[in-house]
Amino acid sequence: MKTVGERLVEGLAARGVEVVFGIPGVHTVELYRGLSGSPVRHVTARHEQGCAFMADGYARVSGKPGVAFVITGPGLLNALTAMGQAAADSVPILVISGVNRRASLGKGLGMLHELPDQAAMVRPLCPSRQITSPDQVADVLDWAFACMATGRPGPVHIEVPTDVMPLPCPALPAPVLPDVAALPDLGSAVARLNAARRVVILAGGGARGLDAGLRALAERLDAPVVETVNARGMLYQHPLCVPASPSLDAVRALIAGADQILALGTEFGPTDYDMYVRGNFPDTSGMIRVDICAQQLARHPAAVALQADAGAVVTALLPLLAAKLGDGAVRAEAARVAARAELTALDALMPGRLEMVETIRAAMPGALIVGDSTQPIYAANLYYDHDRAGGFFNAATGFGALGFGPGAAIGAALAAPGEKVVCLIGDGGLQFSPGELRTAVDEALPITFLVWNNAAFGEIADAMRGANTEVIGCAPSPLWMEPFAEACDLPFASVPLDPEALHWELSQPQTGPRMIEIRVER
Repeated sequence: MKTVGERLVEGLAARGVEVVFGIPGVHTVELYRGLSGSPVRHVTARHEQGCAFMADGYARVSGKPGVAFVITGPGLLNALTAMGQAAADSVPILVISGVNRRASLGKGLGMLHELPDQAAMVRPLCPSRQITSPDQVADVLDWAFACMATGRPGPVHIEVPTDVMPLPCPALPAPVLPDVAALPDLGSAVARLNAARRVVILAGGGARGLDAGLRALAERLDAPVVETVNARGMLYQHPLCVPASPSLDAVRALIAGADQILALGTEFGPTDYDMYVRGNFPDTSGMIRVDICAQQLARHPAAVALQADAGAVVTALLPLLAAKLGDGAVRAEAARVAARAELTALDALMPGRLEMVETIRAAMPGALIVGDSTQPIYAANLYYDHDRAGGFFNAATGFGALGFGPGAAIGAALAAPGEKVVCLIGDGGLQFSPGELRTAVDEALPITFLVWNNAAFGEIADAMRGANTEVIGCAPSPLWMEPFAEACDLPFASVPLDPEALHWELSQPQTGPRMIEIRVER
């Protein structure tokens, strides 16, 4: 009879899992026994944080949960940062770890990888359950996938004691499909939208994957669509698209001028809505708000609060709404022009940084751009329109984890085989997770690691100067990029801070991964 570890892998495959990211260890051998002969592909990371970042990038691009295998103790703790990023951005990832044998738990016996209470360290961040006997495997898997498919998505943790993993386990029953939630009454929302003359739609990460429906809704309502970072790319170059941060005065003016706001899957987090901590955001208490999460709905007053999946609501609303003809495109264009101009007032260097991101789009149409916390990404988060729905995301909002880019880019590339992927990362962020570049080489993935090298934590140094304090600790020595790329078996090129030079280099033929350095003078 197969073991618990083997049945777990079978259960993952039965639920549509095709790839797991992991680093094997003595506490997870039975999981790896299960991978032998399984249709589930294993991708070896270099650090457990990278495993979970890979699962995150895979989930964002595939639309399916990403899965990571990590060892007990330090392996799981290493993954917690990435799990925090997934929680902040509502990304469904499943982290399966070992834990020490049942009789030892909580006793402080000095076991390998021992923690006083491993699951207790995870539960403030995400749901966690332990499999304590073979008859629980199917139920716990059904619970985990239901957590990721209903309500607000995010990370989920399963731990399996080392003395449970090798136990014989009977064949698992077929997966139980999660219930589909009924839609709330849309009558009040329909009445308010049909009565309004100047609607503005605020689209957040909960609207991912709704590009066709969102386009139809915006056109029906003649409503400008303000896209937060996690919604970028859904309405590329559409006259009603406003791909700009609600932190900008120009976008706030657009919102203030609306007589009805429709918020779809957006949490109103400060990194999107008040990046500069200025307050004075327009009154949104009269809005119609759609969110899958009851806790989110309770955090901001709304005239109509609908707890539901944004896609289901959009589909149901469309046939109930009267078509409008107004000045929506004019209002959206005015907001775009003013928002773009506002970047220069914020920082004279910001338009040049944004131009480099737009150069990536021009040189590699339809590429997935995965960003780390670095200066051009901060600029693009304020204003940038991507040419692929779901094709632009980064860790410079919400949790803000440095080192996100390489792992997430690998996950994205595996979720979209053969598609071009760009990991845009700073020289500082690269040193958080340099080992993952070897995983890209092992998997022969067409990723361009584009390194913004200003030999500094430049954004932090700017913040220190802005606070009128001495800049300390912001100039760690950078990697020597060319020999580092050579050590990783990556083709290498270095370009100055010049859009034409970058465009030419990005346009060169590419088969596997490569590195391009952008030299930025401090």
